[in-house]
Amino acid sequence: MVLNIIRRKWCTGCFWVGLEGQVFSFGCQQGFNYQQRCGLVNVKLKWVKDRALDAVVSGERDLRAACILVSMISSSPHSCVPIYHLSRYRGQLGLAHDLKLSTFIRRYPTVFQESHSLDGGGTHVPCFGLTHEAVKLHQEELNIIEKNQVDLVNRLCKLLMLTRDRTLPLQTIDQLKWDLGLPNDYHYSLIPHHCRFFSLVTLPDKRDGLKLLSWDNDLAVSQLQKNAALQQNENDVKNGCLEFPIGFTRGFGLRRKSMEWLKEWQRLPYTSPYSDASLLDSRTDVSEKRIVGVFHELLHLTIEKKTERKNVSNLRKPLALPQKFTKVFERHPGIFYISKKNDTQTVVLREAYDHQQLLHRHPLVEIRERFGSMMRTGLLERSRGFYKRSAGAGIEQDRSDDVYVDEMDDTQRSSEEESDCKLFSDYDSDDPIHEPC
Repeated sequence: MVLNIIRRKWCTGCFWVGLEGQVFSFGCQQGFNYQQRCGLVNVKLKWVKDRALDAVVSGERDLRAACILVSMISSSPHSCVPIYHLSRYRGQLGLAHDLKLSTFIRRYPTVFQESHSLDGGGTHVPCFGLTHEAVKLHQEELNIIEKNQVDLVNRLCKLLMLTRDRTLPLQTIDQLKWDLGLPNDYHYSLIPHHCRFFSLVTLPDKRDGLKLLSWDNDLAVSQLQKNAALQQNENDVKNGCLEFPIGFTRGFGLRRKSMEWLKEWQRLPYTSPYSDASLLDSRTDVSEKRIVGVFHELLHLTIEKKTERKNVSNLRKPLALPQKFTKVFERHPGIFYISKKNDTQTVVLREAYDHQQLLHRHPLVEIRERFGSMMRTGLLERSRGFYKRSAGAGIEQDRSDDVYVDEMDDTQRSSEEESDCKLFSDYDSDDPIHEPC
């Protein structure tokens, strides 16, 4: 642990913001009316495993992939999609590269049902549809999205308001759409219905982007500011020295000097993530507190208060952040937890959870949990042999020997996949065929 405390002096200029009848100030304004002499403290805090938050993340990958597939299949004209068509979109699913898509889908017979048809050459082609229960649950999801459309639009507006040019590439938004609760086809089902807020544009690098057309001052108030107006000391709020909620993993040892640094850091002026930070010196702790505030707000925009670290790695320029900005996640383990489950790093906002329980639950979270329960039931029943292939009927699923494919070593996995039923494995690719369904 390295720690060098540097004396700080600053002078703040404050302005007032009205929020639901309450008035408070915070220590920044456009142009920054305060001057700072403040060095960046070199502090490193250890990472300590949090089993409760790891459990929150552990089942996320399969659930997200299944829900995306459900959305794709339900939107198809015949409600039955050939495997070669689904394989074109496997990059969106985040599955392991060595896992066949057909193998993944067959793990969850309570969600997906398999059939087959003949193409023009007489070859059997596997097609996947949805079970009655999955169709019903997906319809509930669509109803919730419709009822909460204003909330989803506000989340997207606030995301764009965090950026310097009020614009983001669609590719970047696509990476965050699951976390924001946006429908899989938001480009068509959401954006065109809100033309007064959004405009599709072509970016200088020729990519498609989404631009915010109007600024809403009522939305430009961070969650920390809203909470501070209700919870924090009135003088601190007026001075703009807002504190982040802090909590550590049980057993986390914080030395006295580190505690002193953290208390001093918490008393630094808070810069709203929606304000212009171009004049803020990136080499200071005040700037770092602003970066923490940006990601604190970004995680609050997500419905489960978490996102994969790679999803924010390309936000440096749009958010006007310095190099190596994601280091704040390691430097502030009391605010953020980095889970290393699912062969990736997921950043979780600690204050949003009580052990494994999300404190404020969006209605879409309930739907996702029900999908997860449905998937676990199917996986368990399949492992017990409830879904055997019926050769005569030509229905139901693959053999159960691929249920635990992720637990096999590379040699076993290769052998199992090569021996998988020939008539299905031929079409686990992008190769087109004729009229499969």
